[in-house]
Amino acid sequence: MQQLQPTLFLPHGGGPCFFMDWDPPETWEKMRAFLAAVIGNLAQRPRQILLITAHWEAERITLSNNPNPELLFDYNNFPPHTYELRWPAPGAPDLARRAADLLADAGISTAFDATRGYDHGVFVPMKVALPDADIPVAMMSLRADLDPRHHLDAGSALAPLRAEGVLIIGSGMSSHNLRAFVTGHDNADADLFDAWLQAVVTGDPLLRDAALTGWAAAPGARAAHPREDHLLPLMVAAGAAGENDGICVYAETLMGARQSAFRFG
Repeated sequence: MQQLQPTLFLPHGGGPCFFMDWDPPETWEKMRAFLAAVIGNLAQRPRQILLITAHWEAERITLSNNPNPELLFDYNNFPPHTYELRWPAPGAPDLARRAADLLADAGISTAFDATRGYDHGVFVPMKVALPDADIPVAMMSLRADLDPRHHLDAGSALAPLRAEGVLIIGSGMSSHNLRAFVTGHDNADADLFDAWLQAVVTGDPLLRDAALTGWAAAPGARAAHPREDHLLPLMVAAGAAGENDGICVYAETLMGARQSAFRFG
């Protein structure tokens, strides 16, 4: 019997960070260890995964119906071996169609993409979380206007998938200021946003959507997200959670910024 799957917002790190040498060597270890335990910590192994990636934007929400995606190495200037990584998880065209039908029922326009490969917002964290690549994955884009209300509504429309053995994952970062990230300098204003985000996500679920819709007015919002692409996958996960409580399942200060992950349900 299928149990109701939770929804997740996971950090995907920086480029192919989990597959490189770092100084100090433990730089990404806590995040890697968290991701490695994600699937095993579920009450029931998912039948399929719908993954909303921060690294795909389209005019309309677009779903990958590619049955055998290759890897899309959409990062630059990393060591040669990071362009030889493999993660051969099958696609899930049937899930893409089911998701599109649910979105259509809610009046949300969608499109399909039959050729897109797994971008690094997908394969980098999932290669850690699912090293055997043995659960089919359908990718979902953001809508290019990055409207938070639209993505919350999309998540709400997708909620029935949870009872069908589908794990809905938003892959992004709770803080994504690349300039601060590269320098490794403390970003105290971004920490204010992380504190706000944790309070909202773990607070009253009936107030959560309204707060997330107005995220840009939160303390430190633009210090954490000069552009909100890496935050929007959270909106889909939160929308699909409905009235389920949210909990913080990972948090640390990494390269000068707070990073958090959340689970709903």
